[in-house]
Amino acid sequence: MSTLFQPTALVGAIALAMGFSTSVFAAESQDQRVVNAALDTLVVTATRSEEKIGNVPARINIIEPKILEQSPIASLPHLLQTDASINIVQSGGYGQYTEMYLRGTKSSQTLFLRDGIRLNSNTSGQSSLPFIDTTDIKQIEVLKGPASVLYGTDAIGGVVQLISKKPEKTGAFITGEVGENKTYKSVLGADLAENGFYAQIRGQRLETDGTPVTNTPNNKKASFDQKGYSAKIGVEKDNYAASIDYNENQGYSDYDSYGSLVSQDFKNEVINLKSQLNLLDNVAIHARLSQFKDDVKQNNKPDFAYSTTQEAELYTKWQITPEHNVLTGISHKKTDADIFSKGEGYVWEGFFYPGQDVFYNKDIKTTGYFAQHQYQSDKLSTQLGVRLEDHEKFGTHTIGQVAARYFITPATSIYSNIGTAFRAPTNNDLYAIGWGANPDLAPEESLSYEVGFDHQINKQLSTSLSVYRTEIDNLITSINSQLININETTFTGGEISFNWQQDQLFLNTTYAYVQAKDDQTKKDLNRRPRQNFTLTAGWDDGEYGISASLSAKSNSKDFADSKNTPPSIIPGYVTTNVNAYWQVTPMIKFFTNIENIGDVKYKTAYNGSNVYYINGGRLASAGVTFRY
Repeated sequence: MSTLFQPTALVGAIALAMGFSTSVFAAESQDQRVVNAALDTLVVTATRSEEKIGNVPARINIIEPKILEQSPIASLPHLLQTDASINIVQSGGYGQYTEMYLRGTKSSQTLFLRDGIRLNSNTSGQSSLPFIDTTDIKQIEVLKGPASVLYGTDAIGGVVQLISKKPEKTGAFITGEVGENKTYKSVLGADLAENGFYAQIRGQRLETDGTPVTNTPNNKKASFDQKGYSAKIGVEKDNYAASIDYNENQGYSDYDSYGSLVSQDFKNEVINLKSQLNLLDNVAIHARLSQFKDDVKQNNKPDFAYSTTQEAELYTKWQITPEHNVLTGISHKKTDADIFSKGEGYVWEGFFYPGQDVFYNKDIKTTGYFAQHQYQSDKLSTQLGVRLEDHEKFGTHTIGQVAARYFITPATSIYSNIGTAFRAPTNNDLYAIGWGANPDLAPEESLSYEVGFDHQINKQLSTSLSVYRTEIDNLITSINSQLININETTFTGGEISFNWQQDQLFLNTTYAYVQAKDDQTKKDLNRRPRQNFTLTAGWDDGEYGISASLSAKSNSKDFADSKNTPPSIIPGYVTTNVNAYWQVTPMIKFFTNIENIGDVKYKTAYNGSNVYYINGGRLASAGVTFRY
């Protein structure tokens, strides 16, 4: 048994969070609290039930519906770049291989969900971000920090959850958007909502000639094509609720392979059955059965990677008193991974190494038992949770988390959060012989600390500050083309944000700093810029709106061509996007977007031999939505 849960440290965190005098509240009532609309946003990822974001004792960011609706052709990697704590490394434009670093942790250390369904692949361990469509997504929640108590393995850096739309009224719509590089997307949908019953259907199609992938001369554009549909049927009554959700997205993508373009077909499919039964006014049972398939097949080559995840989950929420509730549950997961890759060989330090075929077919089962207690009053919110994860290959892991938010005054709060998490090696890590796999790898284990501060300065201006430290033991990394565990890496950083709104005018800005360091070599890890900055400003009155958003990254390093050459450097960059819309009537909306208005073809990753992957530059587009 590997035990990560440390009760003494957690008790200390509770003491820190609760050790402030409550006398400030003696003279102030709930009615006097300064209400910030942003703090009333409802989120579900932190506790598995709707909760105001201002009460969550953790840092969570929302990519809101108005951002998602600005441009249907905006890809998921592009949308995630609006969070300063996230660094997106995409090997080109649409459909290209994408890595995400949340507070310095890599893609396979962040859990991706869609309405509770795991989207992480069972081969690589990370989500296929460029192939996930966001047509029916209402909002994206980015929970920062460990979340393994509620979600099990992979949630070391945090959780990114896509929350799908649910019909609120009956209607239909059609949207079309056309942009540069022969890019267009069309979306149509219909909703039905009546007496607690709802139904929804969506269909979408995206095509683009794409942009050049690398900075080599005469590099060809990498095209991308996808189409898909989704359907949802459900019922919500006072004592019960049930729904079934189906989503399918497929297409093809060109990508760079040793200087030439090849293509691959992809398909992802989600099936999600959920139900809720209110046994009593204060006791509810939730159940879920789901399946996620993520398949990729190379064209004109025999290579493929097929991933299937099946989950069954049952949990109960008991509201013991108005302030106390307890959540207990069990989840069972079966993952299947099937992969084949024909070895092509490669050149390293002037020598040619012949390729080796990579193939395996593995399935793994895990079962998790979890419990979480919540306390919530006007001045204090706490969470205390523990999970026992029984992994078929790696045995049992006990993990825990405690967090508390304390309101010093109605407008000022602090929070403290400490938790452990773990990540089992992926099937590629263990079985992809020829890619440096190592069947003796141990799971990664982490311990994270965080403290934060939120203050509503006045009705127009608010600020927040967070500092954190995450220590990961047994980090899986590649040394001389062989995967190994290294003793310890440390991620230390912080974020500070300011949000201002005066009538129709608004401005939001965030600065994030992170140092991701190998404690043995004392060197920064690759592809983690230390400094990130985002700023969004604009004017919106519901009929007209215009906004501009800026994103800036500092330098980062990447791998070296050989052990005798220094690491390559990825230069920092600044990009600016512009959006505008006109709601002509309640039924007609015109909009336009200019992504990367400066046409900055910045480098994203090193490809070896002085070749870099690049961002494709500007994408200007315009569209219209008709609603009935």
